[in-house]
Amino acid sequence: MIGWYYQHQNGELIYKREMGDTAADLRETPFAIMLWPLDPADRAGAWRIVVEALACGVKPERVKELAEKWQCNDEDAKIYADHLGVKLKMDGDHWCATRSDFVDLQASPAGFGKTALEAFAELCKALNFKPTKMWGTTFADLVRV
Repeated sequence: MIGWYYQHQNGELIYKREMGDTAADLRETPFAIMLWPLDPADRAGAWRIVVEALACGVKPERVKELAEKWQCNDEDAKIYADHLGVKLKMDGDHWCATRSDFVDLQASPAGFGKTALEAFAELCKALNFKPTKMWGTTFADLVRV
């Protein structure tokens, strides 16, 4: 882990390099709403940051910038979905993401988006994801059946 991304209360997603006590500093500031550790070798961690940040209301252009930088694209989303056990498919001209126990739209949460990332973020919101500074429930926790 080399640093932290955090959601600032103004909707920005900001990076801080790990300096030994960075997480403690971010937990203490009232400006930080959510924290994510950054490990460049962890693909699921990159996806977690962009999905949860988009679900939390981080400025979409910043999330899109990081998704492009980290190659979190629609093709890679299929691998991430398999890793999580999420069903991801096209529904017309939009992506649809559901948990593996999906029944129908009346009974089960689902997320739709023009991109797979947007569909994951909408599913994350539908599962009542709540931002926390540490040790909270993750998107991966919420999709586990």
